[in-house]
Amino acid sequence: MHAKRRRNLLAKTKGYKWGRKSKIKLARTAVLKAGVNAYKGRKQKKRDFRSLWTVRLNAAAREHGMSYSKFIDALKKANIELDRKVLAAIALEHPTVFAKIMGEIKAKK
Repeated sequence: MHAKRRRNLLAKTKGYKWGRKSKIKLARTAVLKAGVNAYKGRKQKKRDFRSLWTVRLNAAAREHGMSYSKFIDALKKANIELDRKVLAAIALEHPTVFAKIMGEIKAKK
């Protein structure tokens, strides 16, 4: 039981530097800290991607003479229910489709 617990702990620290990969005391704290950082990272990733989509949409909207906030407001008023993730992907990969969306927004303004 004791050896199995140590073996599992050291298996989790594979690839760590110095004593953190081989010494139980150091390995235990390293695994705990890694778990905390992994949890934080999963939450942070969502924030990072949303801000990335915002930046991309702002750049795409400004190419068509509109700021990000006015673009989002116009989307809501035009009842276009695409989320930021999809809009950012369209703006990046299909600029002609994004131009049509901008034309639709400007027409309903």
